[in-house]
Amino acid sequence: MTDDWVRPLPNSTGVRRDALGALVMAIGATLSLMLYTRVGIYEEPAPLWLSVIVIAALTLPLALRRRHPEAVVVVVAIAFYLGQQFAVPELLVSQIAMFVAIYSVGAWSRSRRAANIVRLLIVVFMFGWIAVNLIITVSDPELLPDVSRSGVFSAFASFALINFATNVLYFGGAWYFGNHMWAAARERAELRRRTAELAEEREHSMQQAVALDRVRIARELHDVVAHHVSVMGVQAGAARRVLERDPAMASESLEVIESSARSAVDELHRLLTTLRDPGSTETAETDVAAEASSTRGLEQLELLVESTRTAGTPTNLVIVGEPHPVTTIVGFTLYRVAQEALTNVRKHAGDGATAEVRLRYLGDRVELEVTDTGLGRGLSRGRGSGLGHLGMRERLTAVGGTLETGPRSRGGYLVRAVVPLGGTAAPQPVLAGATA
Repeated sequence: MTDDWVRPLPNSTGVRRDALGALVMAIGATLSLMLYTRVGIYEEPAPLWLSVIVIAALTLPLALRRRHPEAVVVVVAIAFYLGQQFAVPELLVSQIAMFVAIYSVGAWSRSRRAANIVRLLIVVFMFGWIAVNLIITVSDPELLPDVSRSGVFSAFASFALINFATNVLYFGGAWYFGNHMWAAARERAELRRRTAELAEEREHSMQQAVALDRVRIARELHDVVAHHVSVMGVQAGAARRVLERDPAMASESLEVIESSARSAVDELHRLLTTLRDPGSTETAETDVAAEASSTRGLEQLELLVESTRTAGTPTNLVIVGEPHPVTTIVGFTLYRVAQEALTNVRKHAGDGATAEVRLRYLGDRVELEVTDTGLGRGLSRGRGSGLGHLGMRERLTAVGGTLETGPRSRGGYLVRAVVPLGGTAAPQPVLAGATA
């Protein structure tokens, strides 16, 4: 919190409390005035009307001590001086009122510079007044005639020293406690500000976590549903076209639809099971996507390619380099990229297109490349929502990888995913599939 912090003004409840306190002090000062008058502390006390004015000026302004502390302390200081100068017979509540007024300047002034200047002027004036009274007293033997003035450590010197020390403690205490309360209020305000910021950050983090969960769930649902539904769509169309002239082929297409439906249900079941597990989001290794289909990885690429062939798109799988293990999340991510890319081939490449999945182990990284011989960036490619590419990019970003997509110069479309690794294998072409 900056040094120009301003303490907020009290609310209506605080103002009412201050007014009640000022009224109580006025009543107390009146009772004290009556008692001191009865005792006869002064031989020639101030007239009653002056005493009433002084007491009112000493106590009633304290009702505004927190809203206008500088003005209140000036009024109270003047009343205090007049009360002492003209022998108003009240010495108890007036001392308390003066202390509270000086304290309130330090605790509630909205300008630290003004607070210091006002208090300094009052303290200097009070000590100057005390010094003048002591000089007058020491020069007039009729004042305090029973107090010896002879010697360095005379009774009068002791009296003056006690008087000085008492006032130092009195004004110094009011000054110190006022500053201390202002600093305490500032620390409380800072604590409240930080607490509010933490609460806001916590709320933002919760909203962000919910948003990220939604993105992960949407991405996973897209990957699970889009692949199998696209297969079912292709096979349903094929079955419809050959149903009358070739029932056996139509039956095969229906079997593929049935198998894809079962696979989709199984993967959705695994996904929902993972989402119900509260421990599945504790670390990156237990990300919803990875846990939901933990059996999916690079080892299943051959099955994925085979399912694409079965769906009617001739597809190859080529592995380059010496295969070596990758983490579960990396394997799952690359599998999902290949799945989404092959789904897009079936949806957008057009009839007669072929596809190739090429997996490269390059020592310090692993690359997955899916290409086709279809329409490239044609009109058919533009019909998608873009969620598939977005999901692939998000998955790869989560594991430190990159994604490259776009049409090839010789026709077709390219999807390349690169994930950095720490291996040292040398690249060696290995054919792992055949064109269907």
